Amino acid sequence: MTATILDGTAVSKRLMAALTERVAGMARKPTLAVVLVGQDPASQVYVKRKGKVAHEVGLGHRQIDLPIDTSEADLLKVVAELAADDDVDGILVQFPVPAQIRQSAVLDAIPAEKDVDGLTTANLGRLVQGRPLLVACTPKGAMRLIAESGVDPAGKRAVVIGRSNIVGRPMALLLEQANATVTVAHSRTPNLADVVREADLVVAAVGRPEFVKASWIKPGAVVIDVGINRTPEGKLVGDVATAEVSEVAGAITPVPGGVGPMTIAMLMENTVEAAVSRRP
Repeated sequence: MTATILDGTAVSKRLMAALTERVAGMARKPTLAVVLVGQDPASQVYVKRKGKVAHEVGLGHRQIDLPIDTSEADLLKVVAELAADDDVDGILVQFPVPAQIRQSAVLDAIPAEKDVDGLTTANLGRLVQGRPLLVACTPKGAMRLIAESGVDPAGKRAVVIGRSNIVGRPMALLLEQANATVTVAHSRTPNLADVVREADLVVAAVGRPEFVKASWIKPGAVVIDVGINRTPEGKLVGDVATAEVSEVAGAITPVPGGVGPMTIAMLMENTVEAAVSRRP
């Protein structure tokens, strides 16, 4: 068996084309504000990419660059100003932030209606209750790719490897709300390979290069690889050993070009949805 490749780049382009058309018909252009603290190279790449896509879609875009020694109080002041600015529909603070700043404090400062990353306590809480406002971008994009695979999660066994608030937990909630039977596995799960082998849907978000092997995968399963890791040789790989798993799985996301482009697409979609919800 050779797995179907779930091409996130192609799917995101279709979504962006539809979103561009939608934005063009809006009376007011939605605006995304992105705050970057410091000059982390990976974060700079991510922020630049988000700005480029926002421009392509037709969104307003502001980037606020702050020095690495910015205090938590000063960052929170910037966030408060953006929260009070009626022209800003979405606020994203690029993580990670420097050690002197608590990520939780930043998230608590972003209003739920402008939290286009979907990571605040309010938005995660609404997701738990099954009435989401803005959903975390990576899990939301992964769900779209599952839909693209033609697999309905209802009645399926799903295993999410990883329990972060950014991916693992919201991913499990979304799958559960799609009527899958969900197991959240992690580093302390006994017999992890045996647990994964029971799944019709596998989501790998553990942050370990090529961690999931072919022997772990049920034949025909859909495998969503959220990981992105750089090897000592400089190669980008996911959390799944793609080449060998592709011989067993029914469908798989590549790295790069799978969930990554979908995450940015969902950020743009969330910004538009935030604008519409604030000004119907």
